[in-house]
Amino acid sequence: MDKPMNVCVLIGSLRKASLNGMLANALMSFAPPSMKLEIAEIGQLPFFNQDLEAAATPAQWTAFRQRVKTAGAVLFVTPEYNRSVPAALKNALDVGSRPYGGSVWDRKPCAIVSRSPSAIGAFGANHHLRQSLVFLNVPTMQQPEAYVGHADKLFDEHGKLVNDGTRKFLQAFMQAFANWVERTRS
Repeated sequence: MDKPMNVCVLIGSLRKASLNGMLANALMSFAPPSMKLEIAEIGQLPFFNQDLEAAATPAQWTAFRQRVKTAGAVLFVTPEYNRSVPAALKNALDVGSRPYGGSVWDRKPCAIVSRSPSAIGAFGANHHLRQSLVFLNVPTMQQPEAYVGHADKLFDEHGKLVNDGTRKFLQAFMQAFANWVERTRS
């Protein structure tokens, strides 16, 4: 068997007990053997400021850029803040897109899973993120779309997914993502 593809997972929420973290862990557990998913932390990244790049690139930026650069694909898991993505996730996109002409995102296949305690599953954040990814030339899986609504009712007190319908959907989503990345990269 070939070496599993390295997939970088970016979680939009920084909370320790985040539903996004629980969802990301569930997705990682459902990944087919052809993928190895690891979370890339984004909370420690200083906000992008070109003056910092000119003076001395922050070590956190360099490490993050290298992590994404070595990944074969990216999986975004995000909540919705004010019909958009959280600032930490937007900052990660900005940090990875610089310096000009050296974006680590360019042609890196990805998928987006958004979640919300409401019924619409962070639809606004999902589509706002897609807009940024179009500009960054990131091929984004179109189908199946993943808007996970009522996420506060899907996990037990230990962060374990307890909804069978959601489990089946997420397993199918991860297989579709693996298939799509393979087609995109060939």
